[in-house]
Amino acid sequence: MVRQIMSRTSMNLPLVNDASRRSFLKLSGALGMAAAFTTSLAACGGAATTTAGPGANTAPINKDLIIEAGISYALSTGFDPLSSSGATPLAANLHVYEGLVELHPATREPYNALAAADPKQINDTTYQVTLRDGAKFHNGSPVTAEDVVFSFTRVMDPANKSLFSQFIPFIQDVKAVDAKTVEFALKYAFPGFAPRISVVKIVPKAVANFPLGSDQLKAFDAKPVGTGPYKLVSAVKDDKIVFEANPDYNGPMPALAKGMNWLLLSDAAARVTAMQSGRVQAIEDVPYLDIDGLKSKATVESVQSFGLLFLMFNCARAPFDNKLVRQALHYGLDKDSIIKKALFGNAKAASSYFQEGHPDYVKAKNVYGYDPGKAEDLLKQAGVTNLEFELLTTDTAWVKDVAPLMLESWNKIPGVKVTLKNLQSGALYTDRVGKGDFSVVAAPGDPSVFGNDADLLLSWFYAGDTWMKGRAYWAATPERATLVDLMAKAGRSTKAEAKKVTGDIVDLVSEELPLYPIFHRQLPSAWDAKKLSGFKPLPTTGVGFIGVGRTA
Repeated sequence: MVRQIMSRTSMNLPLVNDASRRSFLKLSGALGMAAAFTTSLAACGGAATTTAGPGANTAPINKDLIIEAGISYALSTGFDPLSSSGATPLAANLHVYEGLVELHPATREPYNALAAADPKQINDTTYQVTLRDGAKFHNGSPVTAEDVVFSFTRVMDPANKSLFSQFIPFIQDVKAVDAKTVEFALKYAFPGFAPRISVVKIVPKAVANFPLGSDQLKAFDAKPVGTGPYKLVSAVKDDKIVFEANPDYNGPMPALAKGMNWLLLSDAAARVTAMQSGRVQAIEDVPYLDIDGLKSKATVESVQSFGLLFLMFNCARAPFDNKLVRQALHYGLDKDSIIKKALFGNAKAASSYFQEGHPDYVKAKNVYGYDPGKAEDLLKQAGVTNLEFELLTTDTAWVKDVAPLMLESWNKIPGVKVTLKNLQSGALYTDRVGKGDFSVVAAPGDPSVFGNDADLLLSWFYAGDTWMKGRAYWAATPERATLVDLMAKAGRSTKAEAKKVTGDIVDLVSEELPLYPIFHRQLPSAWDAKKLSGFKPLPTTGVGFIGVGRTA
């Protein structure tokens, strides 16, 4: 059942800096700058850890004020929801676009957005959705059923190669019944239909119905047109994203501020300074070193997440085409020490694809505790006596804290020599991974921004060809074919059956390791409780200002 969210809760948060500890971490070779989404706190498991500054803000909201925030991740892609995959544009799109159903960014609870009511189930494989009255796009044009049909079909069209098509494989066809009603025909029964269709954002057909690569579509990608509570005014790479309130918005989550300025501060120290100086009211991705130092000025909360750091191998390149080598490198990582030193304990070494406490958690058949002796033996079994490679990582602060410690672990294994290169996410995936020019990548990932069910979280990396074929180059193997069959089976199974199949999938990927988590981390955010009302830290990458306003 999709709930219409009408009330808004108020929470608050602060940030911190600690020069002496930062100096220590620099000296230990584990500092730098760094990188990549989960669901409700209950679903994620584990209690959130909060350090409160001033008390909860109960002052009246002033809608003439602007919300300012410090954002951790670079603007690596555009905003067209057909293809946008960067952490920052995805967070922005939560405010610019709407689906028929939406998931609240903080609570992950579904609510009807462009849908006037819950999707109506006609039979096991047919649903109808009616649009809310008076909904308009940012350009003033009314939202019609044809816009909805277009938005879904462009994602489903294989020629468009949308990352999001893998989340809705159960949809056979979408058609307009009348100007305000859309009908979905499914390939098979899919009980999670309502929350899952939130992955498709509705766009105006007149603005976006152009060929890939056309000037018109490039313009739309740079200046999106949605129905959300905020309009995107401008976005300048490495500078800021500017939003303004949408005066025509008539949905359940109107803007509570005149606008928003998101400062793109990938440098961790710059984000902390911006928070301390009052330049911003909230920041994401608080450096773990800085939590204690900010508690006097803000509220700091670390929320357990699905968000992971993964190892991905080029499975088409020897010797990484041998799973024994991949297993060896997982055994060769002293994960607990890395978590303690670089993340100050704010993560949990992976014992499954899912984090412990997730409703679909099942312990994997293979759990890679630190065992350098076993790593050495596995390399010998694989016939590898000298292993030299370059580890590529993204340049987000916490990833750069972790990476030197990964090298420290691996370089202790006899015959292993690893070097390191940090790259911006766009350069990493376009210039190196996309061309097959890599051996091993350590990078963050978090598809939980789209939902929290096992099928969706597994689909992001393992369904379709985007990651397994186009990035890990793990495609033409019997194990890959088995994984594809298991993924299809899980999506069609009852809840009880799906649990077992999910366990089989977790066991398989923990054995083969084309891409697999090293750890799942806690996500610290900070905000000024005296100035923001309704703010909640997200259990996913990014910040959310749905239902948030300023009081001062």
